[in-house]
Amino acid sequence: QVQLVESGGGLVQAGESLRLSCAASGTTASVTTMRWYRRAPGKQRDLVAVISDGGSTNYAESVKGRFTISRDNAKKIVYLQMDSLKPEDTAVYYCNMWTRAPGAILQSTYWGQGTQVTVSS
Repeated sequence: QVQLVESGGGLVQAGESLRLSCAASGTTASVTTMRWYRRAPGKQRDLVAVISDGGSTNYAESVKGRFTISRDNAKKIVYLQMDSLKPEDTAVYYCNMWTRAPGAILQSTYWGQGTQVTVSS
């Protein structure tokens, strides 16, 4: 059974940094696209950052220049380095991964359980 386990959330003050990690286990499939989403209280879940299997990245405008997504393909881990945090970054952060089994055409998708990030002013 595939599991995504997130870690690294917490309570910080504005201007500080956090690094989130999300590790996949229970699969021998290749991980293709990895994403981080977040859901602030009372709001919908929004895409924060994405990284392809080739290493290309994209970010939401609100986090460009402050957040960095990266990945360790061998360990099936995706990271989100969050610098210069703001109170409006407060949310539950979720990782999402797509995997493709050897020889398969279709991909499968999995979600982490979410980790709380709270930024105080």
